[in-house]
Amino acid sequence: MPIRILPDELIDQIAAGEVIERPASVVKELVENSLDAGARRIGIDIERGGIGLIRVHDDGSGMAADEVSLALQRHATSKIGSMEDLQSVATLGFRGEAMPSIASVSRLRLVTRTALAEHAVEIQAEGGTRSILRPAAQVVGTTIEVRDLFFNVPARRKFVRSEATETGHIVRLMERLALSRPDIGFQLRNGERVLLPAQATATEAASEPVAARVQAILGNDFLEQALPFEHMAGPVRVGGWLGLPTASRAAADQQFWFVNGRSVRDRLLMNAVRLGYRDVLFHGRYPAYVLYLTLDPAMVDVNAHPTKLEVRFRDSRQVHDFVFRAIAEALAQTRPGVAEPQAGHSWPAPDAAAQAGAARPPAPHYQTGRDPWQLVTRLEEAAPRAYALDLPTTDPEPVDAAAERPLGTPLAQIRGTYILSQTEQGVVLVDMHAGHERVLYEQLKSQYASGMPSQALLEPLVVDLAAHELEALLEDRAAWERAGFELDALGHTRLALRRVPVLLSEAKITQIVREVARDLDNPVAAHHIEDASDRFLATLACRTSVHANRRLTVPEMDALLRQMEQTLRANQCNHGRPTWVRLSWMEMDRLFLRGR
Repeated sequence: MPIRILPDELIDQIAAGEVIERPASVVKELVENSLDAGARRIGIDIERGGIGLIRVHDDGSGMAADEVSLALQRHATSKIGSMEDLQSVATLGFRGEAMPSIASVSRLRLVTRTALAEHAVEIQAEGGTRSILRPAAQVVGTTIEVRDLFFNVPARRKFVRSEATETGHIVRLMERLALSRPDIGFQLRNGERVLLPAQATATEAASEPVAARVQAILGNDFLEQALPFEHMAGPVRVGGWLGLPTASRAAADQQFWFVNGRSVRDRLLMNAVRLGYRDVLFHGRYPAYVLYLTLDPAMVDVNAHPTKLEVRFRDSRQVHDFVFRAIAEALAQTRPGVAEPQAGHSWPAPDAAAQAGAARPPAPHYQTGRDPWQLVTRLEEAAPRAYALDLPTTDPEPVDAAAERPLGTPLAQIRGTYILSQTEQGVVLVDMHAGHERVLYEQLKSQYASGMPSQALLEPLVVDLAAHELEALLEDRAAWERAGFELDALGHTRLALRRVPVLLSEAKITQIVREVARDLDNPVAAHHIEDASDRFLATLACRTSVHANRRLTVPEMDALLRQMEQTLRANQCNHGRPTWVRLSWMEMDRLFLRGR
């Protein structure tokens, strides 16, 4: 077949294949055009999952009559005009591909009117063939109707799913758009049924909470179990809501990222969040979050993909580290009595002014408390365990004098596993192993960074290991040595320990080393933490902490609760499991039907 120039109709359909994947793609392009036109209210009507009808009406600025025909031509746009504009795009659309692509695979009708026009104008297109421009009746704004999507592309029509599936894609798309612009009113209808009513947030008051929009989309449960935060570094700002680790989900269905008001599914940003949660999230679970990143448009390239769902950052490593550290710092405050979720707080979502660099009132920051590493536990060499808790000389204070204690005053140990304590608000159950594991892990991380205190042994301790376990241990030798161990191999199955960390009891050291080596060598039991050194320390903390059926005295229980209150991330153990739960007096009264 000889080389030839493709006809315009075929070129449009090829372009449509890149931009218009399914009915939700049409809705996305049309609604984003409405937002770029300054609309304050946008209505979307669909039929048959968007295949039968997609109608988008807005109250934006509209189009002048002499521009309407141009709007249906390829690469016609009012949003950029030079290479410099492309390098700092501040609008949602800019490529000039959406309208001609949609018109080439549907029956399209466009009616628009500007504020200065005496009447509206209308144009129609069927499979890319355009009609003449004629007058019409409509208020200021634009209405676009797309009927019989893919009627002339049967191969593409075969890939369209059921009506319910396509409707679901449109609903989820509109949820992202509604979260990106809480100052805009949206209404999505399927026939007579309203699928998404989203009232606009008043913009006159800077304190008006974006939480109202988040609550409308994700429900009040999300806000009640989410941590609001904000972090800034120069011109870059990230903030929003981080779902608490205890509110993790089985699927990644509540993860929303917005960059300068644009909804994106960016792997770099998603990876930064995943790393931020790595110390507190249970294996196989997914965090829920709504996050907004605002930065200079020149620092991000939105021209990475025709659908504009992916972006490229000029300095991707800097952005990744900034986001990761901001999230890790916020989640570090998930400890008893600190950073409790506040449903009434809001972090203003990016709007058009924010994209242009306008300042917004800052949201409160969560400040790190006093250094938790000051609570260094002393070693009890005579104790039948590897690690000892601080032992107060007196019993804990009574409940009425311990209002500042989030975990309360210990009363008893239950089933050899849980600590029962009492607060002014109710009772608290603490998993003593999980809580102690987190305390140890955070202390180990701090000491590991500055050099682990260790002690030389008069005689080396010999540990018998399997050959593959010893080999795997020696591969991680640097991590062991930095953690305070000095070790040598005695043959293929024997390990000599000549120096050990101060916090480990000599009576338990061989057992602990054997268990840690086995855990690190077993891929099935591998820790969810990806960093090798942190995984080593987490495993060491797990094997060193108190375990079930270890009887604690009341002063020991009190010491553990006080340490947990001062330890970062103490609401979860190293594996992401909760360390404590609270039952309020009101909940207890309800269980016993009191007051009825």
